[in-house]
Amino acid sequence: MVTKKNTPARWSQSDKSLRAVQVIFELGLEQSRTLRINAIEQDLSPSDYIREIIGLHRKKPIRPRLSISLSNEDYQILADRYDLTADKKEQIREKIKEELLTTTKK
Repeated sequence: MVTKKNTPARWSQSDKSLRAVQVIFELGLEQSRTLRINAIEQDLSPSDYIREIIGLHRKKPIRPRLSISLSNEDYQILADRYDLTADKKEQIREKIKEELLTTTKK
C-alpha cells in the first residue's frame, strides 16, 4: 500500500486528479450539440467550455489532442484495413493519423 508519506514524487501531480469526481450532465440532443459546437468554435474541449460557463478555472491545452480507445479487436480490424499485423500498433496509429489528416484537408 502506498501512503502519502511514501508516494513517489512523479505521482504528486496526480494527487489532485485522483480527488476529482467526474460529473455527467444529460441534456437534450440539441442542447448537447450546441454546447459541443460552441466549444469547438472557441477552440475548447466541451469540459473546458462548461467550466468557463460556470465560472471555474480551466487550463488551455499545451497541444490539443484527439483520442479514441482501441481494443485488441479494433487493432485487428485496423491491421486488416491497413495491410499490417495487429502487433504493429505504432504503424496503425500513423495510418489512422494519415487518414484523419486526409479527411480534414480543405
